[in-house]
Amino acid sequence: MLEDAQIRPAVKEDGPKVIEMLKKVAQWMREQEINQWQYLLNGGDDKEILEAIKQKETFIVLNDEELIATFTLSTIQSDWDRHIFGGETEGDSVYLHRLAVLPVHIGKGLGKELLNWIEKNFSTDKAYLKLDCVADNSKLNQFYLENGFHYLGETDHHSKYEKKLFS
Repeated sequence: MLEDAQIRPAVKEDGPKVIEMLKKVAQWMREQEINQWQYLLNGGDDKEILEAIKQKETFIVLNDEELIATFTLSTIQSDWDRHIFGGETEGDSVYLHRLAVLPVHIGKGLGKELLNWIEKNFSTDKAYLKLDCVADNSKLNQFYLENGFHYLGETDHHSKYEKKLFS
């Protein structure tokens, strides 16, 4: 699916589209009774999303100019990352946030392709890719395990995962 898509860093003008897409995904998850990202529906993280775009940490995936996916990669721990993973002394990780695929494309392998793209194309000297998700979201937890991530445990009802990067 990525062979027909363009992946690029989001720019300021993409901000409203990224927020709208994330809210669409959050609404779809609510309708599917998936416990993930409900806070986004009320504007939770809007400022953080726009700041990540400003910092050039957010990427968008376009297919014929349509935004079909997005993700954020940060080499600096956020307050949330510190809460979930604890303070990082070595600074050896990249943190993946808000990996989202439009519902019409879910189940077609795009998420797996994006994880592979990140590993092959995101230039970093960091050793690990880390992420978290709601612990009772069994499908998403299984997805990360199937894609080579190692379960590190749970903090505050969130599963923690990491994957060694080969830079």
